[in-house]
Amino acid sequence: MGNLMKYQALIRKFEHRDLNELAQLFDAYRQFYEQAPDLALAEHYLATRVEKRESVILVAENSAGGLSGFCQLYPTFCSVLAQPIYVLYDLFVSPEARGNGVAKHLLNAARELGISDGKARLDLTTAKTNSTAQSLYASLGWVRDEEFYTYNLTLD
Repeated sequence: MGNLMKYQALIRKFEHRDLNELAQLFDAYRQFYEQAPDLALAEHYLATRVEKRESVILVAENSAGGLSGFCQLYPTFCSVLAQPIYVLYDLFVSPEARGNGVAKHLLNAARELGISDGKARLDLTTAKTNSTAQSLYASLGWVRDEEFYTYNLTLD
């Protein structure tokens, strides 16, 4: 339990000094989803999102001052609710930090941020095969949508 509290106290918003290390985590996240390694792309993508204020990034800082994980939230709107929401698109914890409650604390911090920023809801999608993540989401009160399907259209 002491290990969990250590991470809870160190969940914070991204700071510019985090960019290089966050880019390494983001690159690993993309590789998890079968993308080719590209650290320069990862760093540029993150820097652009932050610079343009197109996303909010929360990081988990470990006891040594390094980053153990992150989540990235994209502000958008739900036209049905006619209210603003966050889409939690990216959530990643380094393999060596898994099992310490880092993802749970990032998700709880995202929830608190959504509340404080006046968002009506948080949305996320995950792979159908990612049962570990699904169990975590359910344990934190996230509800799986059984009514709608998600579709994608790749634009060349």
